[in-house]
Amino acid sequence: MLVLTRKLGESIAIDDHIKIRVVQIKGKQVRLGIEAPKDTKIHREEVYQAIQTQNQESASSDYDSALAASKLLKA
Repeated sequence: MLVLTRKLGESIAIDDHIKIRVVQIKGKQVRLGIEAPKDTKIHREEVYQAIQTQNQESASSDYDSALAASKLLKA
């Protein structure tokens, strides 16, 4: 993991297409601005984890449904 120190108004560049800027510092919170191409998906970590969990559950239930249907067709 790369750890960087930035001050208010300073930014971090990722490749040629993504820029993360420190927009506001208020107590223990830091507000970041992210400039990225529109096709780049950006989520808070907890939202990203929820999406991944939901996708795994969906894929699992699809498999379970297909297996159940297959067993019914064989009967």
